[in-house]
Amino acid sequence: MEAALIIFALMLLTVVGLGAYLTVKAVGAAKRGVERTVAQARRSVEDTTLRAKSFGQVGVAGALAQLRLDLRTSMRATQQALAEGAQTDASLRESLGLFERLSTHGHELDGELKRLEQEPDRQRTAELLPDLRERASKIIQAADSLRWAARDRARRFAEDEISLLSEQIEMESGALRDWSREPVDDLAAAAAEWDAAQAAAPTPTPNPTPTPPPAALNPPTPTMQYPWQKAPRPESAG
Repeated sequence: MEAALIIFALMLLTVVGLGAYLTVKAVGAAKRGVERTVAQARRSVEDTTLRAKSFGQVGVAGALAQLRLDLRTSMRATQQALAEGAQTDASLRESLGLFERLSTHGHELDGELKRLEQEPDRQRTAELLPDLRERASKIIQAADSLRWAARDRARRFAEDEISLLSEQIEMESGALRDWSREPVDDLAAAAAEWDAAQAAAPTPTPNPTPTPPPAALNPPTPTMQYPWQKAPRPESAG
């Protein structure tokens, strides 16, 4: 009885522990989902604000907003292209590593541009614009190069696969259109080959009938019994 109670208690503890673990996992997944959604919404709002500033403002403020918008758009597109391509092409993982290093410089520049948007000294900010544009151009050019290389690679693989598939389909289509040989003809040809093989095979010969052994060369001459001879007496036989 005590053993049964102990087993029941252990099972209950296991179920409770498993339930708590699953609850924590579910809460964590929901929290990550909420954080992801909030981050995406924040980026969308910030991009919309930058787009409005780039069109609605002139001078230094508009230039800074346009630089940030171009930088963020290029980096986001490259990250998405590499992440999607790496799921089917393992060689793009190295490209993802390079992009992570590039993203560090991109985040630093974006943060600097964001701080300069609040800088009251517009003249000083205007003097920094040529250097900021050059840095942004280098980062955007590198990101675009990775993105287009990944897309070209994926397109080349797709073209090769389509070409190979087209060749296989052409071969199959040619085989399906070959009406010169029907299945019945194939069966008849197979039967004729079988008959020919059976006819060419050597037939077993029957066992010959045993012949009696030849007679002796000098068979004993039977003793001629003449009528005038007397029959031998019994006592003389032996």
